[in-house]
Amino acid sequence: MKLANFREYISQLNWLVVIFTLLVFSGLIKLGIWQTTRAFEKEQRLERISQYQTQASLSLNELITLQNNNENINDIPVSFSGTFNDKKIFLLDNQTHKGRLGYRVIQILNLDESAVLVNLGWVEGFIDRTKLPDIEGVSGYQEINGNVRLIEKGMLLIDEVFTDPQWPLRVQAIEIDKFSQLISQKLLPFVVYLDTKEPLGFEKNWRPIVMPPEKHRAYAFQWFSLAAAWLILMISASVWFSKNKHQ
Repeated sequence: MKLANFREYISQLNWLVVIFTLLVFSGLIKLGIWQTTRAFEKEQRLERISQYQTQASLSLNELITLQNNNENINDIPVSFSGTFNDKKIFLLDNQTHKGRLGYRVIQILNLDESAVLVNLGWVEGFIDRTKLPDIEGVSGYQEINGNVRLIEKGMLLIDEVFTDPQWPLRVQAIEIDKFSQLISQKLLPFVVYLDTKEPLGFEKNWRPIVMPPEKHRAYAFQWFSLAAAWLILMISASVWFSKNKHQ
């Protein structure tokens, strides 16, 4: 294309369309990069979990020391003891298992100077949302084995307010600060998921990685492909429009 023709082409561009095209293109690219990053993070986590399987469980003091040193404590196997509070039970809502809707049962394990939330497993719910499952919580002094899970903040459509809690309490998400205020007790900033071999609790169907790295990469490829297709489409449309305008 000659310089004069190129200048004429530039002068005829609809810059609002150009800006819109670039915004959509950059948004799709960002989504692809985000999925690629998530795949890398999942791979690192799987590798870390594999290493933990060959290591001995940590005590609570050892775990807190790691946390105070800003070490990543997610998925670390732990073993410690405490007394379960069977009066205040949390039911984490919208938890599915084999196509059935239910709850994860979460109890408070009282320690010497604090307390920790323990995920005891999954129970089936009722179609009638006004009914809650009849839960017999774990009570007394128990020694538990499990893995630490740091809490990933999800999106809540409505902020939960617990003014007059009825136990067991149905919750949409695990919110450590709110739970601490609710029970007037300091909670450690993580949840312990019982080991699948533990006899305590209910059906233990959890997996540390729900979406594998391969799926994130597949999504990334889709976003990058959409970005390329969008750019080609808009360039082709611009060239076609320019030719027809001259005619």
